[in-house]
Amino acid sequence: MKKSAFLCCMLSLFLVLPTLKVNGEHLYSFSSGIKDLYNEQLEAVAVFKQSNNSIYVSDNDIYLMSQVVYAESCGESDNGKLAVASVILNRASDGHFPKSISGVINQKNAFSCVKNGKVIHNGKTNVIPDSACYTAVLNALKGKDPTYNAVFYYNPEISTNKWMKGIKKANLKTIGNHVFFVVK
Repeated sequence: MKKSAFLCCMLSLFLVLPTLKVNGEHLYSFSSGIKDLYNEQLEAVAVFKQSNNSIYVSDNDIYLMSQVVYAESCGESDNGKLAVASVILNRASDGHFPKSISGVINQKNAFSCVKNGKVIHNGKTNVIPDSACYTAVLNALKGKDPTYNAVFYYNPEISTNKWMKGIKKANLKTIGNHVFFVVK
């Protein structure tokens, strides 16, 4: 059932993504020699611009972000999912973090759901994101950000990270069970 839901979601994305625009640019680069959905030459590339920084986002990045959004916020509202996706993009745009989506996600101890380069949810590594997680990622790529440009978040009810609890925070925003912030 999960595989069929994933395939249905992916088919929907392939039908929708060619018309998606990010900051006025098509998500797909039509001049890159795309032939069809079956020859695996299809590669989505979006340019996400925030404060004079550009981040190139591939279809693999979108899938990876969706996996993290699912693992970190599957029980949250759509706005909570959007907030997690926004933090990933905000980090990639911030000079204190890696400059790529995969770099941000795989940075050591950056996300509790990532272990040894694998996204884990409920002890399983075959995380299949749902359509709400894809939608959250795509909305974040369109520039929606409910977090006030947060680069950190945590759940104060279950967090064991002393740094998160003790650091001086600014631009605090609570969305669902998570608190989003920047460091003062």
